[in-house]
Amino acid sequence: MNAFLAAFDALPIGAFEGTYQGARWRAVKSVFSDGKSQKLVAEEAGGKGYISLNLYRLSDGRALLKPCEMPEQVVIDFVLSVSVGAGPRADQS
Repeated sequence: MNAFLAAFDALPIGAFEGTYQGARWRAVKSVFSDGKSQKLVAEEAGGKGYISLNLYRLSDGRALLKPCEMPEQVVIDFVLSVSVGAGPRADQS
């Protein structure tokens, strides 16, 4: 979980683009309740891929990951592997 949290915290807040498994993705990371609740939603550009998760920072220092209608490992793999801002833009040759 520590590697996941470090990777998640490194993602920019707000909208960003990245590359995951060779495809371009658009994502939004939101923060609520003074950082106690965070949300990440990502969509594959021109594809069917979709990632959605909520992350809760508990008062005892633990983090609770709640993927939205998908296996936990899918969101963990995405967060650990997405390269923010990497890869060619679709309009470039």
